[in-house]
Amino acid sequence: MTVRTEAARGTLTYSRMRGMVAILIAFMKQRRMGLNDFIQKIANNSYACKHPEVQSILKISQPQEPELLNANPSPPPSPSQQINLGPSSNPHAKPSDFHFLKVIGKGSFGKVLLARHKAEEAFYAVKVLQKKAILKKKEEKHIMSERNVLLKNVKHPFLVGLHFSFQTADKLYFVLDYINGGELFYHLQRERCFLEPRARFYAAEIASALGYLHSLNIVYRDLKPENILLDSQGHIVLTDFGLCKENIEPNGTTSTFCGTPEYLAPEVLHKQPYDRTVDWWCLGAVLYEMLYGLPPFYSRNTAEMYDNILNKPLQLKPNITNSARHLLEGLLQKDRTKRLGAKDDFMEIKSHVFFSVINWDDLINKKITPPFNPNVSGPSDLRHFDPEFTEEPVPNSIGRSPDSILLTASVKEAAEAFLGFSYAPPVDSFL
Repeated sequence: MTVRTEAARGTLTYSRMRGMVAILIAFMKQRRMGLNDFIQKIANNSYACKHPEVQSILKISQPQEPELLNANPSPPPSPSQQINLGPSSNPHAKPSDFHFLKVIGKGSFGKVLLARHKAEEAFYAVKVLQKKAILKKKEEKHIMSERNVLLKNVKHPFLVGLHFSFQTADKLYFVLDYINGGELFYHLQRERCFLEPRARFYAAEIASALGYLHSLNIVYRDLKPENILLDSQGHIVLTDFGLCKENIEPNGTTSTFCGTPEYLAPEVLHKQPYDRTVDWWCLGAVLYEMLYGLPPFYSRNTAEMYDNILNKPLQLKPNITNSARHLLEGLLQKDRTKRLGAKDDFMEIKSHVFFSVINWDDLINKKITPPFNPNVSGPSDLRHFDPEFTEEPVPNSIGRSPDSILLTASVKEAAEAFLGFSYAPPVDSFL
């Protein structure tokens, strides 16, 4: 049974409200798990595994980039397999340069912390990753890919910027823009859905960011409300480039099974080669969620959800405009060759009638007033962060200098695997 919200009719009984809360709680927990952990969970669910589509998906044991779905990770690679990208660009940066103030996010390999640079008095979001955990799951290529993508994105207004990066013997540090307007997911949780003008504004800024990535031959692959932040004025900031695929030419494809279950495009589930249009499918799914409160083919039953994505026709309630309906039908077209964006990428989205009221030059220059202002009072205002993170104590080990770490063999191996990770921008980029 596919879950449908009934907010538009205003007829929620107490029992229905309790059911909706249960659905949303399950939905949020599932969303935070990530694809790898989620697939392992359903792999252990006998009911889910009986469904033929799920069985087919779980048989992907050797994708072209096997490190993404390695359920039984092998030991860390030997030195001959390790990544060596040359000498460090920024050997002087160190954890003790920062006061680490609050945990503001968590992931598979570490945490994101609000930090103040002691000398500059500037606030940053510092992503701290454990090398040992990355190597254990063979994810070092994707961490380096994220760093490479960040280096290319510094100048785009709707993509999070990397100020510099550095490493210690056991950790990697991304020093990023501090964005404290909250995840789009957080605001959707609170408001359930957005009015069409607000959804259009966010969709336009997201599309602009995706179009820019595509112009660099990068496919994002993991668009979802958790990866979309609002800045202090209410503009979109796309973050988390861990699943980005570089070097995808306009007609190029890739075939790695990755993403987030609710947003997987049909061609990904079919294990077919896919191209840039996978990002436009995800944009359609996010726009649908902004308008209706849940992703387009969502079901609490994962097997049914996958079946819906593959086979169920898109159903749109009549409470949206014809232009929004037409856009959603174009973006959520199951055949990627017929999907909006298949012929002329971002230009097709940009010229769609749904966005006819958007002045794209004003948009990219942030001259359009956002429809919602987070009203944060300053860097210390954490009201839009999940208390699950902010109430967690900052680990003492986060700011430890490599001088205070006993260099065991495994730590040395981890240190060597990420040579070239550190980055410092050219001096003139600060001018």
